[in-house]
Amino acid sequence: MAAQDRHGIEQDAEHRYWYNIRTGAVEQGFQSPAPDRVGPFNTRVEAEHALEKLRENSAKWAADDAADDR
Repeated sequence: MAAQDRHGIEQDAEHRYWYNIRTGAVEQGFQSPAPDRVGPFNTRVEAEHALEKLRENSAKWAADDAADDR
């Protein structure tokens, strides 16, 4: 399902926001190679906080894995 912009127009991944893990920059659309970016994010602000979200997800997945191992 594509995200909607502030006008309610559907956005595909090509026009959404990405966080470039190599440069630390937020990009709109496919500006850099796929291995260098994470996303897509619906907003620039979400993409700016990509590393925080990745850390949160990683911690949650590690906790889930630990619980499964018990």
